[in-house]
Amino acid sequence: MPSDSRLDAYGEALLKEAQERIQDAGLIHIPTVYIGGGTPSLLGAARMGRLLSGLGKLWDQGIQAPEEITVEANPESAGAAFLKTCRDGGVTRLSLGIQTFHEPSRRAVHRVGDGASWQEGIRLVRDIFGTGFSGDLITGLPLQDEEILLQDLDQLLAYEPGHVSLYALTVEPGTPLDSQALLQKGLLPDPDRADALWIAGRDTLEQQGYKQYEVSNFSRPGMEALHNIRYWRMENWLGLGPGASATIIDDAEGRGRRFTVNPDVDAYIARHQRSSKQAAGEGVLMEALDPLTLMKETFLMGFRYRKGPDAALFRQRFGLDIAACIPQTITQWRNRGLLESEPLALTKAGLLFLDAFLEAAFREVEQRDAH
Repeated sequence: MPSDSRLDAYGEALLKEAQERIQDAGLIHIPTVYIGGGTPSLLGAARMGRLLSGLGKLWDQGIQAPEEITVEANPESAGAAFLKTCRDGGVTRLSLGIQTFHEPSRRAVHRVGDGASWQEGIRLVRDIFGTGFSGDLITGLPLQDEEILLQDLDQLLAYEPGHVSLYALTVEPGTPLDSQALLQKGLLPDPDRADALWIAGRDTLEQQGYKQYEVSNFSRPGMEALHNIRYWRMENWLGLGPGASATIIDDAEGRGRRFTVNPDVDAYIARHQRSSKQAAGEGVLMEALDPLTLMKETFLMGFRYRKGPDAALFRQRFGLDIAACIPQTITQWRNRGLLESEPLALTKAGLLFLDAFLEAAFREVEQRDAH
């Protein structure tokens, strides 16, 4: 657990960076704010209150206030004081990292907390935020079968979240879970069974009135995550804090720049305790995004979205229609019934083969660029 003084210094550095970066960029509107990338609830109610108050002062200085402010939290660490501070500070949406309620599966992935504390945490969120929260669940976990997954969904949906994220577990080679799975046969479902589990979860959510609007995201009408939609549309975003990244796109040139902050927390705090802007700019890596790279990223993000890439924004950036860039891929996938024409987007069945679609699209734009 970080010390109180270190947490205080981190919060001050974050606010200082926010003010400097927003002023440097000349922003007059920040559509959405997302406070996450870890466990913001560890800040506690008082520090979160100071952070939200500091951001609120920026809106008072002529910047149009955001339509959505999201905070990530874990059920076991988000107490009533923290949640009320978030609500009173303008937070409109809580994103809860649940994963599963099944104790053996939770222990297998070293998830802290217990089922009782989690249930109490979700009840608090429901009482304070109503349906304005999202619950994250994972399929393909150790010792999970369809009955357990459907029980997870039943328990979560009993609290009527406006939004649910349903992710398929990805096991990276060399991780403890990968090593454990190699030693303990049957710990993880095989790939076909894992796919079937996710599909069962998807179908249950849709039967309960949650619309799939992105590969892994489902919502009640009007409860979509506006912040994440900006990513999928490849709009500009400004990331603050250690390890965060920002992407700024020049629409007229079809190029972009990505800025990534060094993840070292102590170095980050030290930089922002100095007064010069030069010091604040240290520790930030800049990557240029050429038109081909930006186009591929636009496909990568846009075709995750149920409405597909933004056609008008794509034409503005690249001077071409999407259909002119990947005509063969579009024809092949449309003929297979996996791609819709209006809007140009993968069907529900097509989303299951997103990786294969992107591989085909990338090959085609690379060949086009080579000529």
